[in-house]
Amino acid sequence: MHGSQKKQSRNFDSKHSCRSPKLAALFFEWIEVTVQAVIIVVFLMVFVFRVVNVSGESMLNTLHDEDRVVITKWNYKPKNGDVVVIRHSRKLDFPIIKRIIALEGQKLEINFKDGSVKVDGAKIKEPYIKERMWLKGDAEIPLVIPKGCCFVMGDNRNNSTDSRFSEVGLISYEDIVGKASYIVFPFHRIGVI
Repeated sequence: MHGSQKKQSRNFDSKHSCRSPKLAALFFEWIEVTVQAVIIVVFLMVFVFRVVNVSGESMLNTLHDEDRVVITKWNYKPKNGDVVVIRHSRKLDFPIIKRIIALEGQKLEINFKDGSVKVDGAKIKEPYIKERMWLKGDAEIPLVIPKGCCFVMGDNRNNSTDSRFSEVGLISYEDIVGKASYIVFPFHRIGVI
């Protein structure tokens, strides 16, 4: 009986000592997985996409104040009609979100009498604008967009500070953070932009 008690206590000690390394290994494995997940999320947020909050009504009816949108950045090249986020720069104190109207080398004509916009001589279809544009702005609009720049406007043309105004002006491609691709909040507005 004495010998069996020793055996039991030895078995108990060996089981107990085996659990500690297993718990420690599990803990370190959990830490490693968490760190890897954080690194992946940071990489994705810096290089691939980002979620941003829309502030203001300059993009009505496409985007509403307080919408949250996914910005795709990976290998993005600006295109006519894209809705983009523009970082703060020499002229801007805060990021803005606008639509690309004309790219470098394109001829731009804006008729403020009828609100029409022509790019390379062709009137562009703009079903996304809130109302006919009458607000002119104070910036000189070049006939041809210079290299490395684009001309942007909000969809709510009469309530948008954009390339028509000297405080924004032409946008350098380098100042474009990425393309606004999806609305992710509020849930009833989820969808492709």
